[in-house]
Amino acid sequence: MTFDIQEIMAILPHRYPFLLIDRIVEFEPRKRLVAIKNVTINEPFFQGHFPGVPIMPGVLVIEAMAQAGAVLILSELEDRESKLAVFTGIEKAKFRRQITPGDQLRIEVEVLALKMRIGRMEARALVDGKVACQATLTCQIVPKARQASAEAAAAPSKAGTAASEAAE
Repeated sequence: MTFDIQEIMAILPHRYPFLLIDRIVEFEPRKRLVAIKNVTINEPFFQGHFPGVPIMPGVLVIEAMAQAGAVLILSELEDRESKLAVFTGIEKAKFRRQITPGDQLRIEVEVLALKMRIGRMEARALVDGKVACQATLTCQIVPKARQASAEAAAAPSKAGTAASEAAE
């Protein structure tokens, strides 16, 4: 089974410039997934990382692996529209080679453990068959509504602070 970008966007809430996977080329529900990320010079992070020597930031490689893992976990949830997969841990991260414009990342994610709301995955990002990055990632499935209500709760206090500052 494969997923194109529209199917990925139906599962993940991420959008440009933060959606970091382009296609799913292999998928075994609740077991493993292989995603592709085409790295181009048009990526906004290359403007500052590093001028004249463009290198994809390691944290974004980890994020791309986490997004692939989120597709693997969220795709099987019936109510995924109301859920988010959020990072809870990164272990044993190793960066083996630089990723530059023109590279194609092959992101391989394998589920190590999956319980009701928590997942643990082994992830690797390869370029030309060589490991560029690897890590063990953990995530938790949380309701989207919790995020929205936390933002709403914070908004009145910010507005109240702004109003009281304006009154002074």
